[in-house]
Parts: sequence; structure tokens; C-alpha cells
Amino acid sequence: MERKHTISVLVENEFGVLARVAGLFSSKGYNIDSLSVSETTDPTLSRMTIVTHGSDQIVEQIIKQLNKLVNVITVEDLTRERHITREMCLIKVKPGAKAEVLKIAERLGARALENNAHAVVVEVTGDEEDLHKALEALKPHGIMEVVRTGMIAIQRGEHVLVGG
Repeated sequence: MERKHTISVLVENEFGVLARVAGLFSSKGYNIDSLSVSETTDPTLSRMTIVTHGSDQIVEQIIKQLNKLVNVITVEDLTRERHITREMCLIKVKPGAKAEVLKIAERLGARALENNAHAVVVEVTGDEEDLHKALEALKPHGIMEVVRTGMIAIQRGEHVLVGG
């Protein structure tokens, strides 16, 4: 049975690592639904959050192969662990119903980054459901453009993703 998996990968912060990780997914025929990468507090390391769909067995194989890549330090599938996810979305809406759009943004805990005669740009941060609610609420007001960051995730509690 296929389901969504959220995978955290700690890698060396070097040229070509992202291409090797993406290539591994591609070679197995699996799409990366979301990918977010950033340097950690240690500038020699980066952390990737990868969201994909697949059976537990296939994702397990991908994780085993990720662990074999030279520049990969640690891989964890957060799917079965208690974790927090967040994503940011910028939504540009037609300025026609500006007051209503601003009310919706306030109700959703979003904030307006631009508000002029040409467009209203709203920043929404939350989990996948929060972003879906915002898009649905703003859709009737004429969404012009949407940009999403990709999901980031961190395990709850004292557990820390470290090399090792």
C-alpha cells in the first residue's frame, strides 16, 4: 500500500550531493513530492526533508540506498515518529476583494506582505492542511499565483538527527 513518507537526511554540504540524492529517487522511479534543503548550524552539513509516496518496502529500500551514498550521514523516515511539519506558501490574489482577502488572512493566521492596486500577497505558514484551507478560502477571490517552499519536518521530543 502506497502512502506518504517524510524522510530527513543529514548530508555533507558539498557540490553534487543533491543531484545524487535526487538521482537515486529517479532511478527507482519514485517522484519527490517535496524537497527542502538548507545548511545546518554546522556549515559543513545540510539537512534535507524529502516527501515522497510509496510502499513501506520501496521506501525502506530507498533509505538503505541513501545510507550507502558517500555524502549521506544519517537518514530517518519520520513517518512513523511523532513529528512537526511546516511549509510556507505565498499566494498572490487579485485586488478586487481586498478587504475580504485580508479578513481571511487574519482568520487563518496569515499575513499580508503586499497590498496594493495590483495584487494582495499573503504569506501562510503551517502544515499541509493549513495551506490547503488557505488556498480553498482564497480561491473564490482569484488566485493569480502560488509559490510553496516544500515541507520541513522535525521529530518531536529530545531526539536529534545527528551524524554518526
